[in-house]
Amino acid sequence: MIKLTIIGSGSAVFTKCIVTDLLSIEAFKKMDIALMDIDERRLKYSHDLLNIIADKLNAKPIIQSYTDIKESLKGADFVQSTIQVGGYKPSTVIDFKIPNEFGLQQTIADTLGIGGIMRGLRTIPKLLDIGKEIMEICPNAIWLQYVNPMCSNMIAINKTYPEIKSLGLCHSVQGTAEMLAKDLGENIEDIEYLCAGINHMAFYQKFVKKSNGQIEDLYPRLKILADKIVNEEAISSRSLEKFEGSDKILHEKVRYEILRRFGFFVTESSEHFAE
Repeated sequence: MIKLTIIGSGSAVFTKCIVTDLLSIEAFKKMDIALMDIDERRLKYSHDLLNIIADKLNAKPIIQSYTDIKESLKGADFVQSTIQVGGYKPSTVIDFKIPNEFGLQQTIADTLGIGGIMRGLRTIPKLLDIGKEIMEICPNAIWLQYVNPMCSNMIAINKTYPEIKSLGLCHSVQGTAEMLAKDLGENIEDIEYLCAGINHMAFYQKFVKKSNGQIEDLYPRLKILADKIVNEEAISSRSLEKFEGSDKILHEKVRYEILRRFGFFVTESSEHFAE
């Protein structure tokens, strides 16, 4: 039986999404899931939530909760990390507040700049502690690392523990493809794409619509849309009348501007990419 250990499983959104995807696949419906968190209240919430999800999906996983990381890692085939050292309050709030007092406004404060540096200084030591436990308890496990600042964290992990099979994941490929389809008023099932790059900065090399035996390159339409979105008058009016798709596009001015400049659309959010 495949075992997945989720460290920081009190992060209910990530835990819910990952486990829902897994339990939707027949081969994983009876997998072993170890939830680990230092916050017992949030840990219980995630455990109860996964029980509901499993029931809805007619899956019968073995779900166990731990506050001891060593116990949670025993027998793990995969390890997922979704921790936030210091939490949103006070740490993330401080990362925004203090630079803002000196005139520096950040978009997400977890990638680059002073916010990303501070977050990295808090986070890297804890991730290296997790790596040490993985090396001792489940050295053959694959480590799926979701914590930002992604590049800094993965450099530290790979340099310290080159033996661990670790993979940083924060790319937004599928989600952005769905967003673009919606912006164009198209069905995502009709879209075919090819994407390449790194975390927070991958680009769609191909984005086409396949329907009724016909193939349409959607980039010309996306570029027309980009011209409308980055137009100051159109944005300030907050009007969608001239635009295809949803109001989400009004919040993606940075990415559509990048499309105009480079010719390709980037996967990660404007908040991340702006930094």
